Amino acid sequence: MINLEGRKALITGGSRGIGKATSLLFARAGSDVAINYLSKSQAAEEVKEEVSRIGRECLVFKADVSRKGDIALMVRNILERWNRIDVLVNNAGIWTYGEMGDMPEEIWAETMKINLDGVFHTCNAVVPFMKEKKRGWIINVSSTAAVRGEAFHSHYAASKGALVSLTKSLALELAPFNIRVNCVAPGWVDTDMCAGVFKDADFRREVQESIPLKRIPPPKDIAGPILFLASDLAQHITGEVINVNGGSVLCS
Repeated sequence: MINLEGRKALITGGSRGIGKATSLLFARAGSDVAINYLSKSQAAEEVKEEVSRIGRECLVFKADVSRKGDIALMVRNILERWNRIDVLVNNAGIWTYGEMGDMPEEIWAETMKINLDGVFHTCNAVVPFMKEKKRGWIINVSSTAAVRGEAFHSHYAASKGALVSLTKSLALELAPFNIRVNCVAPGWVDTDMCAGVFKDADFRREVQESIPLKRIPPPKDIAGPILFLASDLAQHITGEVINVNGGSVLCS
C-alpha cells in the first residue's frame, strides 16, 4: 500500500543501523536512495549492493554532515544525477558519555556539530530545491531523550530536543511549499550505537524489562514509521513527533 515509486531520497548515516534499515525499506517501496558514510566505506558499499539487488539505485558518498562543504558537494552531486531530492531523512548522529561539571568542551561541541548542525546543513542545502519542485518530505530522527532527559548524556538530549523544535518550526515555514516536516523519536534500539553498553548482559536485561512491550527493537522497527511519514498515507501530517519506544515514554 505504501508506494514511493520514482522518488529520490537522501538518507544521512545510511550505512548502518536505522539509516541502513530505512534505506532498504525505501528501496523496497520503490525509491532510489543516496546515503553518506564517514568511515565505514565497506558497510556503505554493502548497502549499495543490497539496494541494487532490490532493483533500485543507490548513490554512496563519503561526507561529514558537520561540514557544510561536504554536504554542499554531496547534494550537488545528487542533483546532477537525479535533478531532485524528494525525501530527506536526517538520521546521522552520535551518542557519547558526558558528565556535567567534568565534560570536555570538545565532547559537547562534537555532539552539537553532528546531531544538530548536520541537520541544519542538509536542510539548508536541500530545501531550496524542494521549494522549486513545490513538494518534499523531511523526516528528522530525534530521540525520547529529547523529552525525558538523560543523565550523563545531557549534550545528546539537548541536541535531540533542538531537533524537535526545529521540526515544528520548519513544518510551519515550509507548509506553503507543500513540504512536510516530521520527526521520529526512537527509544532504545539494537544498533551499533548501543552495542557498547549492551555488552553488559545485566544492563541489557534491565533496559528490556523497563520497556512495557518487553523488547529492544531492531532498526527496522524505526524505519517503518519513517517510511510512513514519507508516504502519501501521511499527507496531512506535519510538525509531528512519532515516539517509537515500546511505551517507555508516553507523550501527548
